[in-house]
This record gives sequence, C-alpha cells and structure tokens, in this order.
Amino acid sequence: MEPPPECRQETPALTEAAAKFLNFIGPEDLERCLFAEMLEVVAAGDQPRDGVRGRWWVSARWAPYKRTGEPVRSCLLVQAASRRRQDGVLCSSTLKAYVTTQLETLEQEEKERLELRAHPVEKRTHMVSHQHGMTITKTLREGEAELQCWSFSYGRDELQGLMPEGASLLLLRVLACRWAVPPGLVFPAIDTEGHLCTSSYHALGTQQQAVGSSEAEVLVIERAVHASAGTSTIWHSSFLPSGRLARQVQVGSPVMVLLQDESVLGETGGVEPRPPFPKQPLDWEEDVQLYSWFLDRKEELQASHTAYVRQHPELWALLADFLQALFLHQPHDPVSFAAQFFTPFAHQQPPGTRFASARAASPLPAPPPRHSPANGE
Repeated sequence: MEPPPECRQETPALTEAAAKFLNFIGPEDLERCLFAEMLEVVAAGDQPRDGVRGRWWVSARWAPYKRTGEPVRSCLLVQAASRRRQDGVLCSSTLKAYVTTQLETLEQEEKERLELRAHPVEKRTHMVSHQHGMTITKTLREGEAELQCWSFSYGRDELQGLMPEGASLLLLRVLACRWAVPPGLVFPAIDTEGHLCTSSYHALGTQQQAVGSSEAEVLVIERAVHASAGTSTIWHSSFLPSGRLARQVQVGSPVMVLLQDESVLGETGGVEPRPPFPKQPLDWEEDVQLYSWFLDRKEELQASHTAYVRQHPELWALLADFLQALFLHQPHDPVSFAAQFFTPFAHQQPPGTRFASARAASPLPAPPPRHSPANGE
C-alpha cells in the first residue's frame, strides 16, 4: 500500500558538495574498496562481554547484474552479514546490494531475524530501481501471524544521490581510503519505515585505537540518518588507512563491531589476500560468511525447484498415484515396490541402472535371454 500524503515529507535534497564528491569518485577509488573483512561483535561500553558474541562480515566485488529483458550490467556487489547471540537469543541479518560505479543502487535486499523461541520475528526490505524510479517493499512476520506487507514508490527526481545501506558501505570505504571527508556531505536516504529522509557524513578526526595487542591510527567518520519522524540514528566508524573498518558503534546500542586481527595493520589497500591459516574445526552456522552463502544458495535452489514443478504439473498426478498405491498395498520393501511401479515409465532404459550407486541388484526379475541368430535358432 502507498503511504498517505500526510506521511510524506518534502523531497530530501542532495547537497552540492555531495553531488560534486560523487562525480569525483573514479575507478581507482572503487578498486581499493574491493575486499572482504571480518570483525567480532562484542558488547559496547562497560557492559559484560560474556553476554554477547558473534561476527560481522562485509565484502565488495565486481559482479554481473541481470534483469529480465535487459542486457547484463557490470556493477559492484556489496554483501554483509551479522550473526550474534545476545543473552541467549540469536540475532542475524543479511544485506545484498547491486551498486553502479556512480554509487546508484540498482537493487538491494535486507533481512533481519530474531530467533525468539515462542515468537520469532522476520523482517525483509527489498528495493529495486526501474525507469520510473524505485519501489520499496517491506514485509514482517511475527511468529505464526499472517505476513504483513507494505510498498512504497518514489520517482527518479526524488532519488538523485540516494544512499541506502549497500552504497553507504562503499562510500565510507572511499572516504576512509582518501583519509578525508569533505564538509557538507548530505544525501537522500531511506529510513527503517521505508520513507525518504537524509543521511549526513562528517569526520570526527583521527585517534589511536587498540587493534589486538597493537595500536593504530584511525579516522573516525560519523554517519547519521535523520528519519522523517524527527529521530536520528548515528554510527561512529573507525577506519584504517587501507579502508578497513577497525570499529563501529551505533550510538545507544549495547553492541559494537571490533577488529581484533592485527595482521591487517600493514595493508595499504588493494593487496592480495593473506595466506590461509591452518585448518581449524568450523561451525558453518556460526560463520557469517558461509551462512550468508548458504542462504543465497538455498533461495536460488528453492526458486529453481519451484520453477521446475510449475513447468511440469504432471508431477503432482504422478506422485499422487504412487502414494495412493503405496498406502493401499503397504509393501514391506517400498524401494522394490517403487521400482516395479515406475517400470512402465522406463521401458527405454534398463531399470537396474537406477540402483547401481547403491551396489544392489535390481529388485525386478531379469528379462528372459534373447536368442542369437548366430546359433541358428
């Protein structure tokens, strides 16, 4: 549904300084931003660290972007994932965004899940650009309740310089690699309710920060999203000269992300990946990068399987007939029964090859020997 007119504010304007900075971002700036990094999620401030544990992962790389009826475009794929356990509750989030070299967002999807035992909460925000502007769809599911859905559409004139989460991650890396933030960087953005708002960026200066057992000089950048309701969400992000994140704190949040791997301190940007560490036991569900890949592959397979079933409606009739026969006869060996049931459908292929991988003989009787003309019979 569309938001009522009284809920819409005046179109947030892209400042002249922000537009000028976007025009000055070149390929060399973006190349320095193409890397992956992993940070720990810990309790912020003086809170006990034992109650929070998790990881935060983000990467940026070149990738093709394909949309039905349009040619393939080369753009930047930004992916991020966070997975943490706080006070016994598992919280996870993922981000996937396709961004052009001008930091224009083509498509972005954000997901959040709170694993409450009796009442899990799932949120999803999907935005996609089109010739008329951009459409944003938000969904919410709480426990077993019915899925709620909202949709918002904005015209192209309202979206000049729009800076959603994926594009913002790239912008912060560019600013960090340049080790400077021009004054007056204000961009249109999207708040958590799906409405247009503004986001601003400015430097808080440099300082020394602990990274593992070492110390490094970092540039602290403040990003603030000023929602249409009048509230602001503020992040303080500390960056190394290579563009890698050393620490990020959301003001007022009980958690923060923190770099503890001091081996990256010598990097200057655009370097080759470090040699792999010795093999260690891996819990893939706790590894945010692997878990993010798992979710992407899971959705890809589900879509492929759904499309195949939709293209072959005869599958439902075939399976229904087999189950009906199975329940009617209730055979002691359902595998042998299945082989005999489907034999008429495989008259052009020897049925025994179906079970070759299990090294089991075919459950069907062998065909009678064929007489050879060479024997004169």
